[in-house]
Amino acid sequence: MSVYLYRWGKFAFRRKWIVITAWIAALLVIGGTGAALAKPFQDSFSMPGLPSERATEILDKHFPGASKDFDSNTVSGTYVIAAPDGETLTDPKNAAALQGFLADLGKLDIIDKNKPPMDPIAATKQIGKPAGIDCLEGNRADPNFAGVCANAPLNVLNKTNPDSVAIVKALYSIPKFSDIKPADQDAAYDVGKSARDAGLQVELTGNIEQKQAAGGASEMIGVGVALVVMIIAFGAIVAAFVPIITAIFGVGTAMAIVMFGTHWLTVPAFTPTLASMIGIALSIDYAMFIVSRYKHELAVSNSPEEAAGTAVGTAGSAVIFAGLTVIIALAGLSFVGVNFLTYMGVGGAITATMAVLVAVTLMPALLGAFGGTLFKPKLPLVAQHDPEDEHSVTNGIRFARFIGKAPALTLAAAVVLLGLLAAPAVNLQLGLPGGDSMPKDTTLYKAYDLQTKGFGEGSNGTLMVAVDLSKTPADQRDQALEELRGKLKSYPGMDYLTASQRSQDGEAALFTGVPKSGPNNKETKDLVEHARNAESDFNSRYGMEYGITGTTAIYTDVSQALLHKIIPYLSIVAGAAFLLLLLVFRSILVPLTAALGFLLSMAATFGATVLLFQEGTFGLFDPHPLVSFLPIMLIGLVFGLAMDYQVFLVTRMREEYVHGKSAKDAMISGYHHGARVVTSAAIIMISVFSAFMLDDNVVAKSMGFAMAAGVFFDAFIVRMILIPSLLALLGKWAWWMPKWLDRILPDIDVEGSKLTALKEASAPTEDKQPITVG
Repeated sequence: MSVYLYRWGKFAFRRKWIVITAWIAALLVIGGTGAALAKPFQDSFSMPGLPSERATEILDKHFPGASKDFDSNTVSGTYVIAAPDGETLTDPKNAAALQGFLADLGKLDIIDKNKPPMDPIAATKQIGKPAGIDCLEGNRADPNFAGVCANAPLNVLNKTNPDSVAIVKALYSIPKFSDIKPADQDAAYDVGKSARDAGLQVELTGNIEQKQAAGGASEMIGVGVALVVMIIAFGAIVAAFVPIITAIFGVGTAMAIVMFGTHWLTVPAFTPTLASMIGIALSIDYAMFIVSRYKHELAVSNSPEEAAGTAVGTAGSAVIFAGLTVIIALAGLSFVGVNFLTYMGVGGAITATMAVLVAVTLMPALLGAFGGTLFKPKLPLVAQHDPEDEHSVTNGIRFARFIGKAPALTLAAAVVLLGLLAAPAVNLQLGLPGGDSMPKDTTLYKAYDLQTKGFGEGSNGTLMVAVDLSKTPADQRDQALEELRGKLKSYPGMDYLTASQRSQDGEAALFTGVPKSGPNNKETKDLVEHARNAESDFNSRYGMEYGITGTTAIYTDVSQALLHKIIPYLSIVAGAAFLLLLLVFRSILVPLTAALGFLLSMAATFGATVLLFQEGTFGLFDPHPLVSFLPIMLIGLVFGLAMDYQVFLVTRMREEYVHGKSAKDAMISGYHHGARVVTSAAIIMISVFSAFMLDDNVVAKSMGFAMAAGVFFDAFIVRMILIPSLLALLGKWAWWMPKWLDRILPDIDVEGSKLTALKEASAPTEDKQPITVG
């Protein structure tokens, strides 16, 4: 591989304007095609095989339309309306204001006129009539009152301030979530203005109010930090802009391909943000690696063209395999079985692919185009400590020598530190973001808070128990339902449970349960688990089957499903990367320690994130379960980057070892050459990810922190302390491989041995040493 890349590098350097023109033409053609065929990005969630799907099937069969409340594509909203303190909504003045609000809501253009919003006061009166109970003015001490009136849209069960909070559900005529416009959101919220003016508090939740992330801030921060970091890394200003140019080509082409895919596929709205973030960082990282090697080769080669060819042949080979690890990690997200994770992973893999292609094809042409101006003007304070200068004493070589002197000490320190940070990870809890995770000044949070005060925290995630009675004898159905209701009510986590609502065909029934705690609380998840475990007993006795759905049940199902996918996903990705690194390093222990080191950095990352965001240590953030998708996305993104840093740093060490240095000296020399590049690349990625912490949303903050911490722990502790320490301790055994395995593995020659042999064979005869005969 190194020979082919070497030849291409020399050709691209020499025929620079042809290569650059071809890339410009490709960007314009692919970009124009993508823009012409692009359709809007759409958020659609599907995860087959969830236990809650059983309840949905029963609802769709026996209660048509009842499952629409849990369809993410149905555009809906829930208005939470509260009377002023000390008053009720049934007071004449407040009731009039509520009626006025309902009238305004019914006239709204985007309201589904076939299903107008219900009057909560009238609906509350109607609920109890079949059972002979007045839910508005009846005897609230009646033991049957709570069961009949628990589902009332007015908080009649509130013991301290009843009838003061109401819920009004609205369906909108907007076809799907991706069609919501800002004007629609404004109209949906502003419809409550007259009621607010009359003294009522009107807040809105639901997907109608969910705003799309603006994006762009993290990318701009990342580019700004990257420029500063590269100016320091190269000790020159012009060279710092070359990786930015490759990033523009790589990300621009990848985004066009992603937009091209929207013509046929439902691509999530977050895909371009994730893809551009990955593309910018990787394009800059790979370009930095090649430019750094080119700077070194300029000092030892006969010509800039030769230096460019050698840089692409050696560093370019490492870039290809580093990129492959990222592609494997991101494409492997499709294994999880969640459609939007699959598309985001594929989008990220496309940008990683383009980052590699741009680095090895366009970069040598840009090196030729800039010529002798590339490393000018130099920054004296930085340039005087050049890691590509064999005789320069940098901080990198000082630290490498320290590791070489006391590898056991540095190894133990790294493991102990990561172990201590990992300890809180045993308490990891996963959930999905709800209103309580929104910024406190948003109507989404205020609606959640208001509903909690009026109806209890569990009202934000009610349970729907759909019962299939088709196999239950008709004369046993009433008894079976009564026993089931008694069983569900007996669980300590259940606050209220409605009486059963029978379907028209009599073969199904529906209960609505209100847990005592919120959707993401462990107590609520335990309640769902206990209720589901009881089904086998009722099925054996009555032939009854039932399913549980609702926000709480779906949250639980998704969290458990994703948690169970982590180990298989990590095994597949790590296994594939191990085989790839086996080819790169031609060693058993180096790929193995690379994977084990990643597990340590991930454990430390989960521990630190749990400590700050789930447990609220130090009071920096309100405690919340971590979003269910965070572990999978974190592993996919950081694993690819971790293997990047492994390849960048350790390939240079292997190159020095193959070319004759001892294992310890090879580690020190490779560290000297690679530390600044890895440090620069890690700082850029940490800056990009940390920018997400500027978001008001606690979910975005936690994801930004976790990804930034993952890169920090893996790059600076695992790759730059733990791995070099192990290499120093293992000595030559670090590079050991069984001879039989060495023979059957293809020789990809990342260290450039074949390239060195080619140069020696093609050198002029007079340059070779004469052979003495006789």
